[in-house]
Amino acid sequence: MGGNQSWVTEFILVRFRLSAEVELFLFWIFSLFYIFSLMANGTILGLIGLDPKLHTPMYFFLSHLAVIDVCYASNNVPKMLANLVNQKRTISFVPCIMQTFLYLAFAHTECLILVAMSYDRFVAICHPLHYTVIVSWSVCTSLAVASWACGFLLALVHVILLLRLPFCGPQEVNHLFCEILSVLKLACVDTWINKVVILAACVFVLVGPLCLTLVSYTHILWAILKIQSKEGCKKAFSTCSSHLCVVGLFFGIAMVVYMVPDSKQREDQEKLLSLFHSLFNPMLNPLIYSLRNAQVKGAMCRALQKKRSM
Repeated sequence: MGGNQSWVTEFILVRFRLSAEVELFLFWIFSLFYIFSLMANGTILGLIGLDPKLHTPMYFFLSHLAVIDVCYASNNVPKMLANLVNQKRTISFVPCIMQTFLYLAFAHTECLILVAMSYDRFVAICHPLHYTVIVSWSVCTSLAVASWACGFLLALVHVILLLRLPFCGPQEVNHLFCEILSVLKLACVDTWINKVVILAACVFVLVGPLCLTLVSYTHILWAILKIQSKEGCKKAFSTCSSHLCVVGLFFGIAMVVYMVPDSKQREDQEKLLSLFHSLFNPMLNPLIYSLRNAQVKGAMCRALQKKRSM
């Protein structure tokens, strides 16, 4: 490399090409969505922690999903919001790498937690008599610990490979935050090793978990069709279909971003998809998985009644 090259110490995040009025409008809209996401996930965590009736494997995994969603959104969204109203849209090298690491870690962990949740529902519906034996607390804890450990270890591998690369310009990351593929484009050397590892990780945390989740829900839907009660069948089918929609959106968007060949025309589309992943997905999860649930509604009523009686 030439001796006159200067090493990058900060990056410039490239936003959407919008007018100042539209950006200000989006700032307030996205801020409301972000606050709602934090409140919804915080409410779920509070109810699960306070109500003994929700101390079950299903809500154990839902509490982990809520923690992941809060952390996932808080890692990306505040910087996105700041960039909508600030003229200076720079981020230093170390915070950028940390943002990349946490983004990958929480995304990987969520993929694996969703698989654990689908397995829990599969056993609960298809093998109800053996549920407490198969999905014991030790099994739940092991699945949760394994999900977090695998998620963070995979993210650490990506970051270690990223740190070995020289970044000598240009400084512009064509994304709303430090997303790994956008950062890789700024490296001065060939990044084929990084891309191969990303593809391998996608197979491990996207394709594999999606297949396992679909197998679980296929068995669940088959079991639901055998239910004699039309009302019970309709209720169970409604729950499973909404779960599948969330799973499909989460895995589908991630696979489009990381497994479909890149192109210049897709850069703005990828920004929108990443925005959905970071902002709307953490908001949808508590609505679909928890707040529509009768047990959660019951726990909320009990909590409100207890507060009134105090």
